Amino acid sequence: MAVLGVDGWRGAWVGALLDGRAVRVLALADVAAVLAVEHVEVIAIDMPIGLSDDGARACDVGARRLLGSAGSSVFPTPVRAVLATDDYAEARALSRAATDPPRAPSAQAFQLVKAIRALDDALGDPPLDHVVEVHPELAFRALDPAVRDRKGTARGTVQRLRALRAVMDVEEALADAPIGVPVIDALDACAAAWSAARIAAGSGECVGDGRTDSRGRPMRICW
Repeated sequence: MAVLGVDGWRGAWVGALLDGRAVRVLALADVAAVLAVEHVEVIAIDMPIGLSDDGARACDVGARRLLGSAGSSVFPTPVRAVLATDDYAEARALSRAATDPPRAPSAQAFQLVKAIRALDDALGDPPLDHVVEVHPELAFRALDPAVRDRKGTARGTVQRLRALRAVMDVEEALADAPIGVPVIDALDACAAAWSAARIAAGSGECVGDGRTDSRGRPMRICW
């Protein structure tokens, strides 16, 4: 059965539908479209799922540690209280009130709040257990430790293509990608799809402390 890797893209989503080596890049308008993709065993999505009420998630800390110099690609996940607002100033106040020591989300992290909220709402109670949080850089590092340069650079792009080429027909997928999909997001979705395949096969790895959040979502990042 196929698996789906998903990366956020300009208020929408890029998907990579992987079946064996064959992979197809999809443009998905919203979370409902992501969850509506049929006949997939695992959906691996590069977006926070389990949300802390009062501080940093152990999985974010662990992922940054594993990535070393590339750890800045793991944004600190906003606490759940921040999902209540679309106003950045209010979000900072809510976060400081909930955390000890007080911590406020960066502007870059706050840009993810609408997508995090949409996903959180769509997962329901109890949450859909075939939707798993992943991080593409952990997948790329596991595929090939030589992936070191920043994504979007010439060197970084070639490193990621070479890593993915070993496990899927990535060039064919990029050649047939929907018009306008950036190569960065397509490659990240493909890396997420490889993680989804590992998770479906029972060979995936995760980082975190085993805790779940107040809505029963696991606070972990897998690859």
